[in-house]
Amino acid sequence: MFTDFILNGQAHGSVGEHLAGCRFDPGLLRPYIDRSNQRCVTINSGRTDSSGKPIYEKRLVAEMINNGVSSPVFNATSLRKEEWIELDKVVIREARFRLRAWADLAAANTFGGFNGMSKTILEYESMSDPGEAIVDMDGLSEGRTDRPKFQLEGLPLPITHSDFYFSARQLAASRNSGTPLDTTMAEAAGRRVAESIEKVLIGVDTGVTYGGQNTATSYGRTAQVYGYLNFPQRLTKHNLNTPTGNNASSTLSDVLAMRNQLYNNKFYGPFMLYHSNDWDTFLDNDYILTGGNVATQTLRERLKSIDGIIDVRRLDFLTSTIPVSTDAAQILTANPFTLIMVQMTSDVCRAINGMDITTVQWESVGGMRLNFKVMAIQVPQIRATFAGNSGLLVGTTT
Repeated sequence: MFTDFILNGQAHGSVGEHLAGCRFDPGLLRPYIDRSNQRCVTINSGRTDSSGKPIYEKRLVAEMINNGVSSPVFNATSLRKEEWIELDKVVIREARFRLRAWADLAAANTFGGFNGMSKTILEYESMSDPGEAIVDMDGLSEGRTDRPKFQLEGLPLPITHSDFYFSARQLAASRNSGTPLDTTMAEAAGRRVAESIEKVLIGVDTGVTYGGQNTATSYGRTAQVYGYLNFPQRLTKHNLNTPTGNNASSTLSDVLAMRNQLYNNKFYGPFMLYHSNDWDTFLDNDYILTGGNVATQTLRERLKSIDGIIDVRRLDFLTSTIPVSTDAAQILTANPFTLIMVQMTSDVCRAINGMDITTVQWESVGGMRLNFKVMAIQVPQIRATFAGNSGLLVGTTT
């Protein structure tokens, strides 16, 4: 590796000398042919927009030469502008997990429209189902009087946030590049926030507990942000059949039994069926009934055809096998072959949006340090009836 540099205005090294010869503007070293077949460059105009970002302008090479600006590559132009853009795409981001659970929930049921920063607890009530009917011949029998009972519940509204900072000089220098550090880090921090929200919804990360008791009465449950795997009133089904690749019908029977268990609790769908990462090999294999019938669909397709099931989807953060990677996000987080069946209606679960993912900025150290915080108030609200019935079921092989 060789290093070229500029010291006291003097260029050292071949690259440094080339940059010095073209006003330290890399755009002059990247000519292209536009759609009218004219040789052009895109240069830094020396001006900035309202946000402080440099303004770049397209200039004809002939115009630059007439104004006394030259470059050693002006006569070697062979790439069109689109080809330079394709070259820049060589810089790619790290591979990431998909965020499916929160996206599904937010699309189905979102509760928002309030200032989450000014509230720390979202309170709601569950209600019993009162009344009875009397059957007689003259209608004179007295029925028992009744009225609904209410139970207050509380949901904390924590702030999920990710912080970073730069010196003022670092930030100014970075904004001369195609991918400024502040926007790159804001996107990365926003991603970390979204991943945390996803993990809390699934239940592989424990949500915040806050509030304890209301001043007037106790909450029915601890005021905590719960996920699918740790909601206290969730239904459970143990001893699911471990898939082998030859017992697809057993998995079908298990899923039908899970649906029937929810039916018995008076929850009738629509259901989303989520699964841990170890199910993929078996769900996407051919579905063949006992007796050697020819397969016409995969097991996943067969499960999706069950009445009331919207989709059968993998949750990338619901890992039940330890991968080769040492990535901390891929640790053991669930029982092997976990299935989650949840009714996607607002009485079962909602996505509470107190504040969208937002970036704030402030200065410190006399303006020489710029601090950034990406934050959101987005929490899952998983609910149960007054009697404790829930439209959420978690199935495991243990």
